[in-house]
Amino acid sequence: MNHLSPCGRGFAGVPTSSRAAMTEVELIWIETRLEHRIRFGRVAAERIVSARTRVVSFRPRAVFALVRCALNDFGVVHARIDIVRSARIGEVWRPVPFVRPGGELLLSIRGLPGVDAVLAMIDAMEADGVDPCEASPDHWRHVHNRLTIGERPRPYTAERRAAWLKRKAIEQ
Repeated sequence: MNHLSPCGRGFAGVPTSSRAAMTEVELIWIETRLEHRIRFGRVAAERIVSARTRVVSFRPRAVFALVRCALNDFGVVHARIDIVRSARIGEVWRPVPFVRPGGELLLSIRGLPGVDAVLAMIDAMEADGVDPCEASPDHWRHVHNRLTIGERPRPYTAERRAAWLKRKAIEQ
C-alpha cells in the first residue's frame, strides 16, 4: 500500500493506525508576511500541501515548539510560541491553533519580547547539550507561569534534568 501524498512525500512507511494517532501541525510560510515553523520536535512524517504550506506529524506524547509570526511592512505584528505535548488517543487535549486535533499546552507566550525570551532559553538548553524535547513538562509550565507575570524563569539545570529523569523512570 502506498502512503505517499499527491506531492510524492509524506506518510510513506507509516502504518495507517499510527497516522490516525498522530498530531498534525500546519506550517505556513509567506515571505515577509507569515511564518509558522517548528523550533524543536521530532517530526515523524511530513507532507507538502502547496508551495507555502506543509503538514508535519508527531507521534503521541511528543513535545514540540510551534512558533508563529505575522509581519507587515514595519516589522513583527504578532509573535507567539506554543510548546505542546501531543496527546494519545483517548487522552484529554486542548485545541491549539494550527495543531490537529490539539494537545497538552505546556507553554503559550504571545508578544515578541516573551517569544524571544523562550527562544533564548531553548538556545541555552541546546548549548548545554539538552534536547528541549526531553525537558521536563513541568519546566515548560514554570517558564510559562514566570514569563506571564513578568518574572525571570529559572534555568533548566543538570540537577533539574536528573530529577526529571528519575521521576520519569518511576512513572514508567
